[in-house]
Order: sequence, then structure tokens, then C-alpha cells
Amino acid sequence: MDIPREDPLAAVSPLDGRYAGRTAPLVPYASEAGLIRARVRVEVEYLLALADESGVDLDLSAAERADLRAVVDDFSAEDARLVKRLETEGAEGYAATNHDVKAVEYFLRTESPERLHPWIHFGLTSEDVNNLAQRLLVKPAVEEVLVPELRDIRDTLAEEAREYRDVPMLARTHGQPATPTTWGKELAVYAARLATAIGRVEGAAADLSGKLAGASGTYAAHRAAYPDVDWRTFSREFVASLGLEHTALATQVNPCDDLAALFDALRGVNNVLLDLDRDVWLYVSDRYLGQEAAAGETGSSTMPHKVNPIDFENSEGNLSKANSDLTFLADYVTTSRLQRDLSDSTVKRNVGAALAHCLIGYSKTAAGLAKVVPNERIMREELENTPEIVGEAVQTILRREGDTAAYERVKELTRGERVTIENFRDLFDDLDVDESVREELSALTPAGYVGYGGDLVNELDEAK
Repeated sequence: MDIPREDPLAAVSPLDGRYAGRTAPLVPYASEAGLIRARVRVEVEYLLALADESGVDLDLSAAERADLRAVVDDFSAEDARLVKRLETEGAEGYAATNHDVKAVEYFLRTESPERLHPWIHFGLTSEDVNNLAQRLLVKPAVEEVLVPELRDIRDTLAEEAREYRDVPMLARTHGQPATPTTWGKELAVYAARLATAIGRVEGAAADLSGKLAGASGTYAAHRAAYPDVDWRTFSREFVASLGLEHTALATQVNPCDDLAALFDALRGVNNVLLDLDRDVWLYVSDRYLGQEAAAGETGSSTMPHKVNPIDFENSEGNLSKANSDLTFLADYVTTSRLQRDLSDSTVKRNVGAALAHCLIGYSKTAAGLAKVVPNERIMREELENTPEIVGEAVQTILRREGDTAAYERVKELTRGERVTIENFRDLFDDLDVDESVREELSALTPAGYVGYGGDLVNELDEAK
């Protein structure tokens, strides 16, 4: 089979094949080209910062500064290809580096006057560049791509919670009929949980921190060259200028506890959505929710009538894969033998894949929510056919009236039995209670026994 490598059908991963359209927003942050450009940005910003340090013998003219910034601003696909050739084949008079960061250094030499070449990557170890570049990609990938998708889901849940706040439905605890709720209140629970989880993700992304301290985290090369420069302050201010927190204590590698916290926060979001996906799937199965059929879509290759909850199933699969990856990444990136080993380098290249599975999952949950509508008739019929659920209210009212056998009385009538509302009324007739209490009990209905169900939706607005 002869398929060109650039054809999506030749992709080894579905992220770059089947789902390429859905993962496209992450390409600037998760691709090899994106990482190369981020490294170029770090090297250029560092060079400019060196020139701004009064204790360093480097001066840049306004034109040179503009030219260096243009290297970043105008960085093209062809530039990225050149960096890759410098690494793997050799180019522009340089032999193959077999080192990705060294290739960036040589690329910048091709874009700058020779007098600046000694200052490019001055005193740095490659991890100084990589850890900053990676965070300059992960941070916007989360804040500008993933979080907006999550907020849209949260807003959809909140809007539908308000719309269906008073639609009663049978609840199920342990899968069995339980005290009724409302569809709106159930959606509000997920909207509130998701809002909290999003806040944790935003906080973790804001706390991403960078390291720039040399080969063993001691600034040794910097201090040897310029002992009078306060390199710790320089590092702190430089990292902050990139929009990152500063990691003051490190080995050659950034300890990556910040990334682990972000991955854990994303897992928290994903767990909320996995719970939602599975619950909605069950509600569709129980016919509490109907689905709008897309014109021309096939639900089953053999059963033409089917409209399957495939969006929620697809989301569940992708979010489960994302969580597996995120768990592995969080565990792995926080470890390094002694001051440095390279095993984490290849692992960190998979961060983008984990984020891509998240993005697919979010888009699929959103697509599924756009298709489902509550089947109020089925919900009400189910309530009417399950009158035993008012037993909780009955025994609670009787307790209020001082009946010490209230629970046992209702249990004997209802547990494991199919009862009718008439059975309850027969029980009420035999009770030694005031007529007003008997009327109160007789007025109970499954559909009306929802407590503050609808009103609880207001908690969403109060929590803002």
C-alpha cells in the first residue's frame, strides 16, 4: 500500500489522522514546529536580556534588536525545516548536530551577525531553554484552547439547568428508584463541579514556573564569566518577563512539580466530564433523554432505527486515554536521576498528545449535549409508576408526629414490593393522626416530591 506520508490516512496516530481537524487548534502549541519556534523565542529573549544587563559586555543596536525580534515574529515553516536539517543532516556549513537545541543555536547564527554568535546560548544548558519553551507552549494551549472549550460546556450545562429547573425526574441511587430530583438540578450539579475544576486548571496554568540556572542549577558558568552580576536576580526577572513563575532551586532540570499539578488538575476536569458522559449515556438508555438525529447519519450498519449516544462514548474513550497519559506524565516528569538524565525528554514530547485527547473529549461532550433533550413524558410516567418513592416523605412526616414505628411501618409496606398510591392511602386511613396530617400525606405525589430541586439551580448564579 503506497500512501504518501503527508496524507492523513498515513498518520500513525488518530490525533494527526482521523481527528486532525479537531486537534488543529493545538498545532501551534503541540507540534514539533511549535516547540522549535518556542526555543527560538527563548534564545532571542535571553540574548536581548543579556544586552540589557549592565554588567555584561554586550550591546545591541536598535536595528539589531528589531532584526532579532523579527526572527521570532516571522518564524516560518521553512525556518523550522532548516532547524530540523541542522539537527539531522547538517546545513548552512554546519554538520548535523544530532541535538535539537544546538540546532536552534546554529539557526540563530544564520540569522545574525557574527559578532553576536558567542552570545547566543551564553552560559546555558539546553534544559534552560527547553523547560521555558515547553511552558510557553503548555500555558497558552491550556488557557487559550482547552479552558474556553470547558467554559462553553459549563455555560451550556448552566443554561439548560435553568431551562429545565422544574422538570421532575426519578433519581436512582445504587441504580434503584430513589427520591425524585429535577433534570435542571442534576445539570446544575455538573455545572458547579465543572466550574470548580476549571478554576483549579486555571490556577495550575497560572503557576507554571521556569528555571534558568545552568548545567547543575548553580549558575556556575554565568558566575565564572561575570562574577559581579547578580545572576539570581537576572534569572528571576527574565523568567518573569516570559509570564512564568520562577524556580529558584533546581538541578539541571526544572523539577516539574508545576506540570504535575496542571496534569492532575486536568484529570480532575476530565473526571467530572467522564461522570457526566456516563450519566447522560444511561439517561439516553432509559429514554429520559432523546437525541436529535442528524440527516444522513448512520447509527448502525444493520439496525437503521438506531440513534446512538456516540458523542458521549467517544468523549469517554478520549478522556480516559487522556487521563491515563496525564497520570503517567505527572508521575514521570517529576523524577530525574541525580542532577539529570534524559529519559524525561522523550516523555515530555507526548504532553501535546494528552492535551489533544482532552480537546477531542471536550468537543465530543459539547456535541453530545447539543443533541439531547429531556423526554418529559417518559420522566413523568416513570415517576407515576414508582409511587413507593414517597415512602421517605411519609415516614419522615410520621416521625415528626411522634410515631416511633414510622420507618418500620413504611418499610413493611414498600421494601421489595410493587405498591400503588392506593396502598399508601389505605395505610393513611389506618393511622392514628389528625385529619390535617392525613390530608398532608394524601397530597404527596412522586412528581411533587422534589424538595428545593428547582430552586437549587439558583446556586449557580450565587456562586459567580
